[in-house]
Amino acid sequence: MINKLRTSFLAMPYAIWVLICTILPLFYILGYAITNGDGGLTIENLTAIADPVHLKSLGLSIQVAFITTVICLIMAYPVALILHNLKITNKGFIVFLFILPMWMNFMLRILAWQNILSNNGILNSILTALGLPTVHILYTKAAVILGMVYDFLPYMILPIYNSLSKISDDVIEAAADLGSNWLNTFIKITIPLSRDGIISGIIMVFVPALSSFVVSNLLGGGKVLLIGNVIEQEFTLARNWNLGSGLSIILMLFVLASMSIMNKLDDSENGGMLL
Repeated sequence: MINKLRTSFLAMPYAIWVLICTILPLFYILGYAITNGDGGLTIENLTAIADPVHLKSLGLSIQVAFITTVICLIMAYPVALILHNLKITNKGFIVFLFILPMWMNFMLRILAWQNILSNNGILNSILTALGLPTVHILYTKAAVILGMVYDFLPYMILPIYNSLSKISDDVIEAAADLGSNWLNTFIKITIPLSRDGIISGIIMVFVPALSSFVVSNLLGGGKVLLIGNVIEQEFTLARNWNLGSGLSIILMLFVLASMSIMNKLDDSENGGMLL
């Protein structure tokens, strides 16, 4: 009984934090989403996602988030595999190596890419010096994807690296003793055993990429309108908090559905829980 009271007391700060920072804001947004400017109940803010402009933005957001996730996965897995094979004993160094760029202000990092990709930026200066034709990437979808890949890549590398680190060397050696070559071992043992890290990385990249709007603002120049930009404009420019909240709820439901699907895929193999 005393232990139960002590546990409840220690959990009290966390419960208060969840109530203030998660539950109350969620109900606040939900309240705006199901009411109009006069305070009357309506579902128009939720069904507004069917508007062609909103559907186009949502479709483009899904496309950009999907491409970003695939590129991050393709780049992250070999990097995580190489780091794992280096057998670095100080794993804190690995975390430090990839977290270090994240300590720099997010806006500064994206503005740096803006400078690199501009028509008179560093990239085109190098191409001109080499006698190659210049490229015009800034304010295109490619620039937005590049910025997202740069920003979210560490979130894919770290969970995959952690997952690879849990694979026992004995398993790999046993496969080799039984005659399995490197490629066969990689496909049939390494990838399946690192699946949890892959799924975690996919979720950690896909979800923020889907709702991002700052990267598309700075590197897309207003020409790449994602659903996050539409919601941000409804709150800041149009001052229509009801519509912005309605679209936010729909986006939240879409994200939860995506995470649930990934969780089901994980559960079907080993009963792991991500959500």
